[in-house]
Amino acid sequence: MLKVRVKFAKEGAMKFIGHLDIMRYFQKAIRRANIPIAFSGGFSPHMIMSFAAPLGVGVTSSGEYFDMELTEAVPSAVMEEKLNNTMVEGMKVLSVREIPDGKASACMSLVAAADYFVNFREGKEPAVDWREKLQDFFAQDEIVILRKTKRSEKETDIKPWIYRLELKEDGVFMQLSSGSVHNLKPDLVMEAFAKYLGVELEQFALMIHRQEVYADVRTETCRKLVSLEDLGTVIE
Repeated sequence: MLKVRVKFAKEGAMKFIGHLDIMRYFQKAIRRANIPIAFSGGFSPHMIMSFAAPLGVGVTSSGEYFDMELTEAVPSAVMEEKLNNTMVEGMKVLSVREIPDGKASACMSLVAAADYFVNFREGKEPAVDWREKLQDFFAQDEIVILRKTKRSEKETDIKPWIYRLELKEDGVFMQLSSGSVHNLKPDLVMEAFAKYLGVELEQFALMIHRQEVYADVRTETCRKLVSLEDLGTVIE
């Protein structure tokens, strides 16, 4: 068995397709591309594959991932071409890399951070000079929001979960904690920013694009964020 990681982009109208439908879409694409994917045993065999952090509906991305097991090795370039020949507009496979086997390398459990680019839809920018105040907002000792859970609401300081926040081009770049431990969504950061500005965001004011997803690689001396793609190697 060979374990590989597929990186793909989801843009255009495909941003309105939910996570479960994207999973089913790739199952069909893998069949059409004749990729030698492995199946589980038992009475109801299924493709052995798992996706990293699900993407919210309406969010575009150039950094989505899923892992799958193969029954035989196929060069990365061949799989990329075969899969892209089955893709619809808005979906594109960016890379296929071999990764170490084992639960510790599973993309779902590795996710620790993600990069986002956020900008405002035309005509929906706050009626204040928000660009001048972005760094002052990030420089606060605390950024407290009222966070809703399934059972209650509680005040939460999200500042430790914002690793980077800066003005970039015509929008906001942010690197946020992601994954199962602390999963911070960019729209919550922008809502907190709007509150700091003393304004309220209009409905559907934001356009959000996820650029990359990272694993937390730790050594004895430092902590380093590495993209899920860079944890793998090209299959020649």
